Amino acid sequence: MKKKLLVIGAVILIGFLIGYRLVANKAKIDEKNKMPENKNTSIPVTVSVVAEANADQQLTRTGSLIPFKQADIMATSAGKVISVKYELGSYVKKGATVVSVDSRLKELTLQATELNINKLKKDTDRYSKLLAGNAATEIQVNDTKYNYENALNQAEQIKQQISDATVEAPISGRIIKKNIEPGEYVNVGTSLGTILDVSRLKVQVMISENDVYKLKEGQHVKVKTDIYPDKTIDGTISYIAPQGDESHNYPVELVITNSDQLRAGTFVTVSFPQKSAQKTLQIPRSALVESIRNPYVYVVEGKIARQRKIEVGRELGDNIEVLSGLATGETVITSGQINLSEGAAVQVTK
Repeated sequence: MKKKLLVIGAVILIGFLIGYRLVANKAKIDEKNKMPENKNTSIPVTVSVVAEANADQQLTRTGSLIPFKQADIMATSAGKVISVKYELGSYVKKGATVVSVDSRLKELTLQATELNINKLKKDTDRYSKLLAGNAATEIQVNDTKYNYENALNQAEQIKQQISDATVEAPISGRIIKKNIEPGEYVNVGTSLGTILDVSRLKVQVMISENDVYKLKEGQHVKVKTDIYPDKTIDGTISYIAPQGDESHNYPVELVITNSDQLRAGTFVTVSFPQKSAQKTLQIPRSALVESIRNPYVYVVEGKIARQRKIEVGRELGDNIEVLSGLATGETVITSGQINLSEGAAVQVTK
């Protein structure tokens, strides 16, 4: 019995020691959690000064690049194709020979016609001399002259047919369609291929009636594409339609120089700068913490961030117009707002 009591006592003692240790550890943890926060911690932010600026706007539209020129290579003579001097993707220059059609029969016909011309020329000279000596009639002279001139016309027609057997590129550019191979027969008007000129590219967009009167031909515009997101391409308005559609939208065409080897069909965004002499209070768009419908900003007062509700107006490029809530010279936070709350200490990094 005595031994049993000793065991029970030992168990109770061990349990007491374990409980004491747990309570002591908890006290240490609670003590750490109760350590005062560092009130001097400042959140790094960037800022911008509220100021007046011209209310320049940018009208933006989206569209796709289209070729500056596109032309079909057309057969101008019927016959068997002797040679084709291009492949898909080949670059050809305007006026270069691209297809040759067999013209041997026409060349033989021309030789025969030229021999006949020589004969008729001699006949005309001979009858003219005979007419002077009353040995030939005027009708005979006129007939030989007619035959001679007719033969000359036939020769010119045949020469043109021989020339037409050589097909030239109508424009400079790259071949995007090849419809013929040597040995095939073609007729006049057969499409032999297609050339695309992308040395320059066009974009056509629709502009509303209210905005189209702010544009003019020759005006410079900015073009951007996701292919080169960090690059802005210069463009020029080349055409403004004199007539709109039923919705009072007007086709406007602009041209860019394709120095970046862009491809027709590429999606682009066009910005039409619109200058204004009107000055308005503006802040960077990045200063807004909420949406335009419920906007507020953080204003730096001393080294403290103060939340301020504002009223905004037009979006002016990267800026936004401020209608109320801010004054010229105040400083608004433009980055770092995600870590801020009312009254937070801040450190301006730039």
